[in-house]
Amino acid sequence: MRNMDDLFKGRQFDREIIILCVRWYLRFKLSFRDLVEMMAERGIYLAHTTIMRWIQRYAPEFEKRWNRFACRAGDSWRVDETYVKIKGRWTYLYRAVDKEGKTIDFLLRAKRDVAAAKAFFRRVFKSQGRLPRVITLDGYQASHRAAREILNEHPRRKRTKIRSSKYLNNLIEQDHRSLKLRLGPMLGLKRFRNASIVIAGVELLHRIRKSQFELARLRVNGKTAPEIWNAVLAA
Repeated sequence: MRNMDDLFKGRQFDREIIILCVRWYLRFKLSFRDLVEMMAERGIYLAHTTIMRWIQRYAPEFEKRWNRFACRAGDSWRVDETYVKIKGRWTYLYRAVDKEGKTIDFLLRAKRDVAAAKAFFRRVFKSQGRLPRVITLDGYQASHRAAREILNEHPRRKRTKIRSSKYLNNLIEQDHRSLKLRLGPMLGLKRFRNASIVIAGVELLHRIRKSQFELARLRVNGKTAPEIWNAVLAA
């Protein structure tokens, strides 16, 4: 992993400005032009397309560096999908949280079907490195079928229970709302790949807000957000 100096080498603006713009865009209901205006008030003049490029370049890198400090999720999962519009077409964001509401994983797919659900379960099982004790789904049968088929690929599948509960899945439906409140003001995502990067960045900031990272060894208790970000990215 490259050091901080190499990560921002050759950029016209200081890394503090880049991190700030990426962080604020992914966390708050701001457009690119809002950020341009806010930076101009501080004597920093840049184009909105510059911030767009920063998001695409640095959001994946920031996610990778923060993930080194991610806390382990619980073993009771709530899985559901929500809708995201990309270039005028609905796509489907598969997501999982544990019973405490902590984000486990997510995957954007063009379709809502068995293949998409299976791709999500393969991803989440791999990212967690273990099977959960219980998976709670809604009544959508494609997701139940996908979960069963992917579980059947694992020798310890009998330890995992699949159940359906609209009431218990209220937790993840409420969590969807927090994500979509940020995605809504973005005035439409244009490309699938770019949308995936933006959503991953928004999910990262959502996880940070939910305190899903263990930063004790960085000794950042009581530090400001910019100081914490610098410590994480430089570690």
